[in-house]
Amino acid sequence: MKLDPKRHPWMTAPETRAVMAALGEGNARFVGGPVRNALLEKPVRDIDIATPLKPGEVVKRLEAAGLKAVPTGIEHGTITAVAKGKPFEITTLRRDVETDGRRAVVAFSDDWAEDAQRRDFTMNALYASADGEVFDTVGGVEDLKAQHVRFVGDPVTRIREDYLRILRLFRFHAWYGKGEIDSAALHASAAEKAGLAGLSAERVQKETLKLLEAEDPMPSLRAMAATGILGDVLPGALNLPRLERLIAIDTDNFFEPDPVLRLAALLPADGAEALADKLKLSNAQRERLADLARAKEKMVSYLSVREMRKLLYLLGSQRFKDRVFLKWAEDPKLAHTVQWLALLTHANIWQRPKFPLTGENVMAAGVPRGPLIGRILAEVEEWWIDSDFTEDEFSIAERLKAVVQALAY
Repeated sequence: MKLDPKRHPWMTAPETRAVMAALGEGNARFVGGPVRNALLEKPVRDIDIATPLKPGEVVKRLEAAGLKAVPTGIEHGTITAVAKGKPFEITTLRRDVETDGRRAVVAFSDDWAEDAQRRDFTMNALYASADGEVFDTVGGVEDLKAQHVRFVGDPVTRIREDYLRILRLFRFHAWYGKGEIDSAALHASAAEKAGLAGLSAERVQKETLKLLEAEDPMPSLRAMAATGILGDVLPGALNLPRLERLIAIDTDNFFEPDPVLRLAALLPADGAEALADKLKLSNAQRERLADLARAKEKMVSYLSVREMRKLLYLLGSQRFKDRVFLKWAEDPKLAHTVQWLALLTHANIWQRPKFPLTGENVMAAGVPRGPLIGRILAEVEEWWIDSDFTEDEFSIAERLKAVVQALAY
């Protein structure tokens, strides 16, 4: 089997050619994701390269060709080449000498087949030369065609090398699989799930969000729930029906999957913040989950224009849309779809009106500089919002006068 480089611009890009040429013909093959995605005619973003050259020789050759070499994982044989600002991860062929379920001690090799045997899934153990020839020693091409995610060799052995592979099984099935999950892989994952407890929160978080970013992660999530793996990763009373409805909304309306919003749909309100801490989410992701868990605003498909504008002003467009999506996912009536879509459309085009008063206006009304100015502005702003952001200057001036008289005297 061969890839046609003319159909895959990443293979013929000048920076790719420069890196492959620096390593030398026969010393470099594309491996894993780029080969898998190219065979599936899917976009290729990250380019990984395998080589029998030792890390020191890789650095020497890259620098001799005028390319930057960064020792990002040199103890495991990984050097990152940078060509025209684009990174290429280059890893020396290797075999595992010792593993503890989280990290491995490796020995370098010059045997391509041996390197393939230590990889996780057959579809990730595919290699391709610069001219597109595909090398497959584990049956990965056939599994890829069948959309069958299968471990290389014995599933238990592969899992015990790195317990994260349990989560990767479900993630890869969601992205590349079809039908039932490989039975041997599923049974091995269920039997070895206790090993997940030893993984870092960051690695679990990364796999969880990548799974939720798949077009339809529900089959994988149901399988995880049935084996008890989902409860170990995301403890609590999970709301699978709400997530399933949100996924259907995304699919029906061609929305891009939003993994953090999907996580919010899955989690119970009283457990969102604790789970955010457990997964070590970023501050922005954590605050988004916590904000949705605390949400008390009235959010229905039949919001009046005035109510909608008020919420948009108080919440901002993104927070408003997050609430729309979650409430839409809880709405059993499909007939409301047009109304929910209208709310999202308004949020996308809405421009926040500017409150017309400042502290200078309050002081001009006879109030001395101090904290009272803020109180007066807040009172007038609340009235202005309830008035649907009136632009009538006389009404605003009269309201300011009334509030000043009530609070300042």
